[in-house]
Amino acid sequence: MFDLTGKIALITGGRRGMGKSHALFLARQGAKIAVTDINADECLPVVEEINAAGGEAMCVTLDVSRKTDVDTAFDAVIKKFGRLDILVNNAGIYVSKPAIELTEEDWDKMLSINLRGQFLCAQRAAKEMAKNNWGRIINISSVASGQVGVGIAGGAHYTASKGGVIGMSETLAIEWAPLGINVNVIAPGAIDTPMVQAAQMPKDAMDTMLARVPLKKIGKPEEVSAAVVFLASDEASYITGATFYVDGGWLAA
Repeated sequence: MFDLTGKIALITGGRRGMGKSHALFLARQGAKIAVTDINADECLPVVEEINAAGGEAMCVTLDVSRKTDVDTAFDAVIKKFGRLDILVNNAGIYVSKPAIELTEEDWDKMLSINLRGQFLCAQRAAKEMAKNNWGRIINISSVASGQVGVGIAGGAHYTASKGGVIGMSETLAIEWAPLGINVNVIAPGAIDTPMVQAAQMPKDAMDTMLARVPLKKIGKPEEVSAAVVFLASDEASYITGATFYVDGGWLAA
């Protein structure tokens, strides 16, 4: 099951954290991987790890918020591998700031990377996938995305972007189903990544958050990557427009 041999996958924000984990997991299932990030040099260790394990991968520079960058990066992947089958829209940022202090620049930067960037990459990916009538687009959102009772103080711009990802993905799933493309969302809860570590959440705040999680622990990137592999596979052929919460039971509590 979950055999991805011969598939070509592009992961945005793939140099570390969940992006790195997604790249490694997809490679282990046989996919050839394009690891992209705003600094391609920092993707090299991930590519080297995949190649050392017998896989095949490449580094590509990509600022997802710029359409010219998106087209250049996708062109490079198509030139190297000849096609694209799987997109994992993982790139994202989080900078905490009280809503009353947010500037237009703060808002625009968050939305341009976290939401517009996912759309630009999904749009280009769909054009490539439609050529073969098969594709998997997996957009990464967050448990803090609206309608589930999880807000983040200091994250109005972040949660707006992540809620937008879910709404956008549901529409793309409808539009692109006739093209053979499945579009789904993974919404992680508390996951131990460099971005979370950089937020420097106080220990008492972290403890309070984890107290709401029935499994009583922070998640690992690999636990999200397992869902990525499933949604990228033929076994997920009848799933589109869905959001999968990987949250340790947070929303069930």
